[in-house]
Amino acid sequence: MEVALNTLFITTEPAYLKLDHDTVVVEREEEPTKTLPLLAFSSIVLCGRITLSYALIARCAADGRTITFLDSNGRFRARVEGPVSGNVLLRQAQYIALGNEAKTTALARNFVAGKIENTRRNIMRAARESGDAASEEALRATGSRLRVSLDRLRTASDIAVVRGIEGEAAHLWFGVFNHMLLADRDCFSIAGRSRRPPLDASNALLSFLYTLIVHDCRSALEGVGLDPQAGFLHTLRAGRVSLALDLAEEFRPILGDRLALTLINRKQVMPRDFIVRSGGAVQFTDEARKRVLLSYVERKRDVVGHPASGRKIPLGLVPHLQARLLARFIRGELEEYPPFVLA
Repeated sequence: MEVALNTLFITTEPAYLKLDHDTVVVEREEEPTKTLPLLAFSSIVLCGRITLSYALIARCAADGRTITFLDSNGRFRARVEGPVSGNVLLRQAQYIALGNEAKTTALARNFVAGKIENTRRNIMRAARESGDAASEEALRATGSRLRVSLDRLRTASDIAVVRGIEGEAAHLWFGVFNHMLLADRDCFSIAGRSRRPPLDASNALLSFLYTLIVHDCRSALEGVGLDPQAGFLHTLRAGRVSLALDLAEEFRPILGDRLALTLINRKQVMPRDFIVRSGGAVQFTDEARKRVLLSYVERKRDVVGHPASGRKIPLGLVPHLQARLLARFIRGELEEYPPFVLA
């Protein structure tokens, strides 16, 4: 159980949560019962087999407090929320923008530009810190190719081209992932991206972090009144939070990829932290999941410069500022949506 940025995370399964006046009571077998002030939380995230009382669910819905259910791998399963709220005029503008090809492409282009630039910076940083000449050369070469991808992106006027450039950039990133590993290469080396389920330790770690990022982006978008399902880069699909996935792109290199490599290279996650299930799916141990979650929360506390606002703020609040900039662009108050790039 962890608390961070007004979010209650329950990561150890099984557990039962119930409401007692204005408090959340957390019950686990063979452990003392814990009582927490409900009003301190704006959302609750549950990982694994966690159950709740009807009274607690109803109270959270009435207060506008969201409850998100993730499985043991950190994959999104369900979300409970109260009546729809937010700015209907902003949502109307968002749906109109979806039918505007130029606006849709411009947004998709900038989401991808943020992702590629942050990825390129990760790679160039790894090249500088690499003690191996061959790895440094491979990383610098990939950094140069991503620079070319950014140049091509600026002139892309078709969303299919934008998606193609994003796919190529992701392939380049995973192509040099192993060059950035400084510890336990036998365990954490990958042959590419695998998910649903992840088939190796690195992909299990990345999938878990990416899920947390999308959750945070969804909360940020809903906070400003945008529809998290009506995305521009990701195609619309029933039940898919396409706009949250769009916004998450610029944060994956910062909050996901870089953090995963840091955890591996500092041996904060190790081969013994992963379990191979039947069928080849790789999962965290409960203890490792809790450790990764704590690191994610700590990372969000890092203070960074936000170029568009000229402020220094905790990294965990940046998605909320980006959501506000996105809303301003959709309303026509900004000529361009500026993606967040970490200095």
